[in-house]
Amino acid sequence: MTAKMTAAHAETGQPLALVEMDRPEPGPGEVLIEVAAAGLNRADLAQRAGRYPPPPGASPILGLEVSGVVAGLGPGAGRFKTGDRVCALLAGGGYASHVVVDEGSLLPVPDNIDIVTAACFPEALMTAWANVFDRAGLKPGETFLCHGATSGIGVMAIQMAKVYGASKIFGTAGSAEKCALARDLGADIAINYREEDFEKVVKEAGGADVTLDMVGGEYVQKNIGAARADGRIINIAYQNGMSVTVNFGLVLMKRLSLMATTLRARPVPEKSRIRAAVEKDFWPHVASGKIRAVLDTTYPLSEAETALAHMEKGGHSGKILLTV
Repeated sequence: MTAKMTAAHAETGQPLALVEMDRPEPGPGEVLIEVAAAGLNRADLAQRAGRYPPPPGASPILGLEVSGVVAGLGPGAGRFKTGDRVCALLAGGGYASHVVVDEGSLLPVPDNIDIVTAACFPEALMTAWANVFDRAGLKPGETFLCHGATSGIGVMAIQMAKVYGASKIFGTAGSAEKCALARDLGADIAINYREEDFEKVVKEAGGADVTLDMVGGEYVQKNIGAARADGRIINIAYQNGMSVTVNFGLVLMKRLSLMATTLRARPVPEKSRIRAAVEKDFWPHVASGKIRAVLDTTYPLSEAETALAHMEKGGHSGKILLTV
């Protein structure tokens, strides 16, 4: 009889509910994880609404990151052994009691980090590295502007820039409390975008070499205005709109680079490269506590629908997790 698992799943647009499904089996180079916790991401909301389908071959179950324990190994998978504590970046399938993933997308969970809390790290760290450091090329001594400073990705990006040696870090957030958190995480200047014009503040403080943006809309032009010469602006989402009128004069005069990326559909070897870089350059700082998780709320897997509503409403800081 085929082994079974529990998942929070539904047809597109329908409320999530617990269902019993066949448990996946690890293929060559893959690892089966018994899930302890799964991280929520805004991409889950887009997939649930039918706007962000999983890549070919990926699980239709929501969930792009998990933590848990290795429960099985496919042929050729040799880095980890059964019982090891791990966290992983996924192309899908995290809202479940078990998930299969290529072993190149796994990170070992340090002994001093709680197994549930570990689910806060993989997607955010790897997204921040792939965009801020790999594509946009932030260098020690440069300035960094992070929008959504207290989002799941923002809290990691700010801490990573700090330990990497950014000379000045700007963070935007929507309340005094969130600005205080951004400063606590390493932002030198925290900007309440409801009360201040971030473009003006950043320009007056010398401008940004690298900008990480998930807002889009009117921020596209304002990011251009806030950038320093030879600045790099990279978008990972356009929550306030993908269509916008842009005056490219400053892009030309400042020699700016405008970029955008996604992570989910990248090939397995590319994800393995990203994971290896994160493990080498930033995972030691996670183990030491210099880069810490910011956990907003946990919900049991059976309340996945409520957890998604919490994320969609906004107002949270850091990660929302489902516990299995």
